[in-house]
Amino acid sequence: MLTTIAAAFLTAAMATAPAGGYGGPHFPDPPADKIVIDVVTVNGSGCPEGSAAVAVSEDNTKFTVTYSKYLAQVGKGSTPTDFRKNCQLNLVVHVPQGFTYAIASTDYRGYANIQPGANFLVKASYYFQGMSDTIPKSETFKGPLDDNWQATHKIPVDQVVYKPCGEERNFNINTELRVNAGTSDPATTTSFVTMDSTDADYKTEYHFSWKECPER
Repeated sequence: MLTTIAAAFLTAAMATAPAGGYGGPHFPDPPADKIVIDVVTVNGSGCPEGSAAVAVSEDNTKFTVTYSKYLAQVGKGSTPTDFRKNCQLNLVVHVPQGFTYAIASTDYRGYANIQPGANFLVKASYYFQGMSDTIPKSETFKGPLDDNWQATHKIPVDQVVYKPCGEERNFNINTELRVNAGTSDPATTTSFVTMDSTDADYKTEYHFSWKECPER
């Protein structure tokens, strides 16, 4: 069953597109009409059924994914497969007539307890169904670390991939957390990282880039 999350209507008027339309520079303002995101599938060891939720911001500039079971760990008390967790979201993003979108940047947040000598990796890729992946983005954090963490992935303007105008293509997001014990002692210590924390509000935010489609 599709899970539908609708954004609230804005009262501001729709901004005028820059010269060049779809082929021009980034559209600076979001559309005024609502955006609806249908979550088609959520798969992965980091997001079992019912543990991920999607919501659109009221100003149509981003959508947020929250997780409750996205945790990777290595060391004492861990199973051999716990060191890597992943999540793939398959979404249908319904945007107002005459607009198309791309993901320009993403903010990842979470909590990590990483032993000296250990490290963790956060990796992501984004692509539309039937189109090539954008360049995968990743960042590595080294221990010791016992704190909140944040990673921002910005896609260069010349690499931003927009959904083709007039076509219905699902949008896919693949994320991964991977913990490496490194030189730490996995027999006596544990290192772990979460994309979400039970005692705070850590989320993943995907920021839209907008363009106006040419008139047909």
